[in-house]
Amino acid sequence: MIAKRLISYRYMALRVSTAAGTLATGLLQTFVFARVLTPERFSLFIFFAALGYSLYLADVGIVKVLFVNLRGRFLQKKPLGAIAGEATMVFVLYVALAAFASAVCFFILASRLHYSTADGAELTLFFVFNAINLPWVALRYFSIAIDEYVYFEMLEALRRGINTFALLALLLGLPVFVFLLAINAGWIAAIAAAIVKLRQRQAFVGDFRRNFVCFVAFLRSSRKQLFSSGVYALSETYIYNFPYFLAPWAFGLGAPTIILDTTFKVYRVANQFYSAACDSLVPRQTSALAERDGPAMVRATWLAAALCSIPAAAVCGVLILAAGRIFAVLLGPAAVMPPATTPIIIMLLVGNLAQMVSHSVLVHTGFFKDVARISFGLVAVLTAIAAFAVWAHFGVVQFLNAYAAAYTCGALATVALMIRGPIRLAHEVPGTPAVASR
Repeated sequence: MIAKRLISYRYMALRVSTAAGTLATGLLQTFVFARVLTPERFSLFIFFAALGYSLYLADVGIVKVLFVNLRGRFLQKKPLGAIAGEATMVFVLYVALAAFASAVCFFILASRLHYSTADGAELTLFFVFNAINLPWVALRYFSIAIDEYVYFEMLEALRRGINTFALLALLLGLPVFVFLLAINAGWIAAIAAAIVKLRQRQAFVGDFRRNFVCFVAFLRSSRKQLFSSGVYALSETYIYNFPYFLAPWAFGLGAPTIILDTTFKVYRVANQFYSAACDSLVPRQTSALAERDGPAMVRATWLAAALCSIPAAAVCGVLILAAGRIFAVLLGPAAVMPPATTPIIIMLLVGNLAQMVSHSVLVHTGFFKDVARISFGLVAVLTAIAAFAVWAHFGVVQFLNAYAAAYTCGALATVALMIRGPIRLAHEVPGTPAVASR
């Protein structure tokens, strides 16, 4: 019997390159927009990007539940059947939602806010560019479920290449409207290529009426999973975003808010690479669980942690050696990062590493109920910390310290849950369910 490799090196290289591309494209976009757009228009583009990304909340974990079902059927080498119809219907609904939201966006801009047709069209096109992430994430999960992750990451890399060339052309004088058409065309081409591959592998089917019936049946039969997955998704969104709303009100605009934003941005840079490392091991972890190959599950999880440790160690080393100088250049006269923020960021980096590794295993193996409990508990703890910080008149650094400590404790709790859940299950004898009970 030929031993399976723990990781696809080509997939890992592609996934790391797309993570690096995400970071580089984001920085390049900021650099170009700051020089091509007026400050007011630049801020509008930022706002409409945030609105577009907010559509992702509409998923409430549906795609992750479908991933577990689709992956389980694929690993059992059974026909995908109704699950393929459910996946197709989810994608169609998400495309329709993005299209409807874009039409509403243009209508409000043109009729309520009295923007010109050209200005409204440009802002709407940028909204569309960000809103398409909702159906694109669905395609990504479905592709991973049937082991087409390399093909998908190649599409992602090509799409980001188009975005990069378009941004450089914009800097050299390309009209903004043409730039927006180009980057959205890149989306359409990538989505079309992904759909073709999924149809070839019979993970997408074309009977709309049958797909709708299958999807309704899926919603009815998966209520508990969907509820837990939704609680998890909303809790995670709250955990990462509520400090941005708290800081201006509780600590003030200007330096306090900038300090909080900079702290979060630094550890989220490493998060992109953590995600790439964990995604690279998901195919082997899920197949090891299905085969009840406990040692392979442990090795794959340790490898994910080791790969995550590389960017974590790099960022921590840079912070320890030169945090003051780096933040001084980055922020200029806008704010001064207190030295006490460096150990806070390091704590968040370590906590986020533990959380990413454990959550990746738990979510991709269907332990939604368990991880949702911890996420919701962390929401309660962090909300209490925020209330106490306001009552006790904490400064932003004191709040960040308490936030980081609670977040890290929550991450350690998910590590324990991962060991007691999917890793222990992978060591059990064949015949027990391959994912968490529903």
